[in-house]
Amino acid sequence: MMKHSSIGHKIWALPGCCIPAESTGEEPAHTSRDEISILNTGESVAAIEISIYYTDREPVGPYRITVDAKRIRTIRFNDLIDPEAILLAKEFAALLQSDRPVVVQFSRLDTAHGGRDHSTTIAFPVT
Repeated sequence: MMKHSSIGHKIWALPGCCIPAESTGEEPAHTSRDEISILNTGESVAAIEISIYYTDREPVGPYRITVDAKRIRTIRFNDLIDPEAILLAKEFAALLQSDRPVVVQFSRLDTAHGGRDHSTTIAFPVT
């Protein structure tokens, strides 16, 4: 296995989020959702704070999560409830700030109309 140091960035922006309000099919597998996958290739746990920005209200956060060293962690925005649940069917953006370099991927699963529409993209690396 090739040895390498931590890869990624410490700040990531996700401007196009909106958790679908409707779902069809069995939960939790078919629950409509927005989620992020975070890769930490470093030797230490990454401490991450997420701030949520809406079009018509003040930002919410931070939501605090960790990703163990040399691991990946997937977080559903639907599951972020402290300091408050993220609103469904409401446009929002997320800003992730990590104390270590990480890589962030954004995904959406929309099962509202009986199908399973899935899209994914890399988040925007800020620094």
